[in-house]
Amino acid sequence: MKKLTVLFLAISFLSCKKEEVYGPLKLKNGQEVELLVDHRYGADQDLLLKLPEKELAGSSLAGFDQREAGYTYRVKAKFYHDDNPPQDASSDSFIFTKIVSKEQYKGTESFDIQLITSYVPGGPVIKLSKTGNDYYFVPDKLQLTYANSTVQAQLEEIYQNALEVRNNWKTGQLPKWKAIKATVTHDPQKFGKAYLVQQIQFTP
Repeated sequence: MKKLTVLFLAISFLSCKKEEVYGPLKLKNGQEVELLVDHRYGADQDLLLKLPEKELAGSSLAGFDQREAGYTYRVKAKFYHDDNPPQDASSDSFIFTKIVSKEQYKGTESFDIQLITSYVPGGPVIKLSKTGNDYYFVPDKLQLTYANSTVQAQLEEIYQNALEVRNNWKTGQLPKWKAIKATVTHDPQKFGKAYLVQQIQFTP
């Protein structure tokens, strides 16, 4: 009888053992959560928040291909933890499952995007491409229009340097600048499809 009691207690202990949790939010592997996705796609202030607490999610959101700049989303996503992630990749991530709501941003405040991003390995990369006469921050998805001819000339200078770096990648050529910050607003003429660049700041 005593042995049966000990066995019962052991089974009860194992069944009540807490499932392992990960990250600062202490989420279980495969747990579904609701996230708030910002309207500033790819910007310095593009924050991913967990709802309802509005805490920083602390991980990236993958698979949300429907996302458009200029809209705030509430989405469902599943949290995943990988004990053996690829080199230089995070062990935690969120995988998009569905849109709960989508709301157009009505404000006019400006925000900043970085046109040079550093990757490990790989080094700094200029995030600017061009199709015809149009400049793109995200190829075929998010255009950069310009507020005046000065900004237009700066975008062209950045693009020409990007071409030079890409054509000489074997030599390890770096961009002319350490950083390029563009101050932008949502372009009312191409809302959701373009940022209107107000000014550009170069860091030599």
